[in-house]
Amino acid sequence: MATLTIASKANQAETLPALLIATYANETDPNANINIDIQDVEKLGSGASVELKRAPGPTTSHTHPVITALLEDHKQLQLHSSLQGHVDEWILRVDKLAPPTYKNVEPQMAELDSHLLMRSLIVGYDLSVADLAIFGAIRGNRPAAGGLKKGGMINLTRWYNYVAESYPWVSTAIQSLNATAQEKKMAASKKGGSYEIELKDTEKGVVTRFPPEPSGYLHIGHAKAALLNDYFAHEAYPGGKLICRFDDTNPTKEKAEFQDAIVEDLALMGIKPDLTTYSSDYFQDMCSACEKMIKEGKAYADDTEQETMRQERMDGIASKRRGATADANFAAFEEMKKGSEEGVKWCIRAKMSVDNPNKAMRDPVIYRCNPTPHHRTGTTWKVYPTYDFCVPLVDALEGVTHALRTIEYRDRNPQYDWMQEALGVRKVQIWDFARMNFIRTLLSKRKLTKFVEQGVVWGWDDPRFPTIRGIRRRGMTIGALREFILRQGPSRNVVNLDWTQFWTTNKKYIDPVAPRHTAIVKKDMVKCKVNGARVAAYTEDKPKHPKNPAIGTRKVAFSQEIVLDQEDAQSFAQDEEITLMGWGNAIVRKISHSLNPLHLKNVTEIEFDLNLQGDFKTTSRKVTWLATEGQELIPVELVDFDFLITKDKLEEEDDVKDFMNPHTEFRVEAVADGSVAELKEDDIIQFERKGFYRVDKAFKHGQPAICFLIPTGKEESLVTVGRRKDKEKSGK
Repeated sequence: MATLTIASKANQAETLPALLIATYANETDPNANINIDIQDVEKLGSGASVELKRAPGPTTSHTHPVITALLEDHKQLQLHSSLQGHVDEWILRVDKLAPPTYKNVEPQMAELDSHLLMRSLIVGYDLSVADLAIFGAIRGNRPAAGGLKKGGMINLTRWYNYVAESYPWVSTAIQSLNATAQEKKMAASKKGGSYEIELKDTEKGVVTRFPPEPSGYLHIGHAKAALLNDYFAHEAYPGGKLICRFDDTNPTKEKAEFQDAIVEDLALMGIKPDLTTYSSDYFQDMCSACEKMIKEGKAYADDTEQETMRQERMDGIASKRRGATADANFAAFEEMKKGSEEGVKWCIRAKMSVDNPNKAMRDPVIYRCNPTPHHRTGTTWKVYPTYDFCVPLVDALEGVTHALRTIEYRDRNPQYDWMQEALGVRKVQIWDFARMNFIRTLLSKRKLTKFVEQGVVWGWDDPRFPTIRGIRRRGMTIGALREFILRQGPSRNVVNLDWTQFWTTNKKYIDPVAPRHTAIVKKDMVKCKVNGARVAAYTEDKPKHPKNPAIGTRKVAFSQEIVLDQEDAQSFAQDEEITLMGWGNAIVRKISHSLNPLHLKNVTEIEFDLNLQGDFKTTSRKVTWLATEGQELIPVELVDFDFLITKDKLEEEDDVKDFMNPHTEFRVEAVADGSVAELKEDDIIQFERKGFYRVDKAFKHGQPAICFLIPTGKEESLVTVGRRKDKEKSGK
């Protein structure tokens, strides 16, 4: 495992060569697994703009040594020995392309232009590290990249454009670097006073922790806690430490499956804990601490029935066992540790208070008996600490300096302090922040688990779920997720956020890079004849993205017969001039209709006269279309989702069942252009005039591609159409 760290504010002519070569290693070797870490600084700790940290191994700094180290570690990047020497020579020239003035780099560029006179690539016939290093240096040097636009260096420009267009991951890597840098810049500029929370005693270092329970998948609320702890440990206080501690103290609910998923989700969000631990590593420490409290009269054993105990705590009534002797308490605890029939009746409670106005201080339970095998420790233990006992003790043992947690724990903060005082351990500073709530969304793990178990959703990665996996399956990008959450900051103001804001942020990330495609709704689609089109069908290469040539091109078919959406066809008037997007203007000459059994008037056929001399600026209707010849139309299923619940905010007394949305999934069959057959699962595209989509299932012959609509908050979605139809059916 290696980490390439890049100073985002440094000269990109120094950083892009290493970034592109590390990305190339990841692209060509699935086992390379080089992490890219972007730091919002001008120079790293070593004074360099780029560093490579290998585990095990030393840290390498500066552009050329880092490139050399990458070549040593990843042999697949090297060419044949007869050519590698030439590659090394060109890598040495990278530094000469770094000066930020065109006058200083023009001689090197002119030499390269001459070298490329009879060559497609710098060395040999395949892309090499030499191409990536030199391309990165020129791309990262604004005067150099600007000089190419003057048109004087034809060979160099040809090579430069070839690399950019033939290897889309090159542009994606650069855009990712710039987006990450911009995200950190925006987070810093937008956080304002809300991030100035004045953590105390930070001069000796900051250690934070994120303690997920492995009893479910991370949701967006957990993501905020994780990202804020990461932010304060690694950005607000550089040199800090983040601990990911699995709070695995309830064997009934926990599974290794959830634990593994949490590790993966944190990595996806770009969160790299400095240390991963488990509460179960401290079971003996916590058991000994509990026994110490019993011995000192600070805890007692109680077998009061659960409901009675709950009522006594509410009413401020002392338990009948509160005055038991230490020997009696130890005897009960021993039975608990055995997991005996008698032991399961008992628990251990902290002797805090009987009638404290803060009910969290009324003798809380700190240990329970549970004979269920633990997913890590097996049957070794039959007693397990509660969260309220475990966290303050393990925080102290692990050296946590600042416990950042959601405001729902505020009433338990005095309890946290009491535990550390009673146990005689180091005090930890607490800062609580508002949890992130969204309208019409449940973030209760217990309720989400019920939805999964009852089959309300497909699973924890259901696109209607607020889990990290769910929202990613819906089409959220990790960069947008990080930006949105960090923008909220560690404020204590509780608000109910609208998902529209969330998805609007996401659009900024996908719009510049999503390839454009065309889909036509299959139901009642309209066949059209285009007079003036070539008799034989043909194809042309068109940009996949109108503003980003690096995305590449796709084949677009043209023929005399095309198909349109019924909705578009119904909007046309006789002799109206419209625009066939990506082709040109056409005049509507004939519209044929039919009446269906419901007496609704549908368009069945249209005849156009092609008018390629027409000005598209003069037409009010610009429509998408597909040629029926010259390509295979690909079947696709367009899917959109509604909220699982119908009320913006559920109150404590509300029953979830009363607010369940009966219709949350909307599917429409369509056909798409032939290039859609090449799409892979997880690709994000735009079907023009229909919205952005994530490919959930790629096309296979006999099976349509399944595409999930990514909300942006603007276009009329399948949901709004579906809701309208539902109302029409119900007569409301």
